[in-house]
Amino acid sequence: MSASPETLVTAAARLLLPAPGTVTTLPPGLRARAAAVLLRMALDQALDAYWQRVTPSMTRVGKHRMLCLEWYAGHDTARRCRTTWSALSAACHYRTYELPPRPEEIHGRLREVTSLLTVLRATGS
Repeated sequence: MSASPETLVTAAARLLLPAPGTVTTLPPGLRARAAAVLLRMALDQALDAYWQRVTPSMTRVGKHRMLCLEWYAGHDTARRCRTTWSALSAACHYRTYELPPRPEEIHGRLREVTSLLTVLRATGS
């Protein structure tokens, strides 16, 4: 059983902005990277749900579903999905020669994923 995209976004928000008084043992960069992973998973699940409603055969084709999104959901939505997914993918990967993502950067992506979840839910109906 997997968590819903909304649950993943909520978990990412808790990593980025822990409740006051919460003791965090992870440094901010590591929490930001973990939040990026959760947000990318949420976006992937939202895209799967979108394609399941629009044309179920598209869920089997990973790369093409992002390319074809423009014709089904519109240019702006497709561009936002590609940009956000790419940025989150880059933030997810650990590289020894780069600093971890900044929490502020991932918080901006959190707002974008939240908005995209709403758009994908509305356009796939």
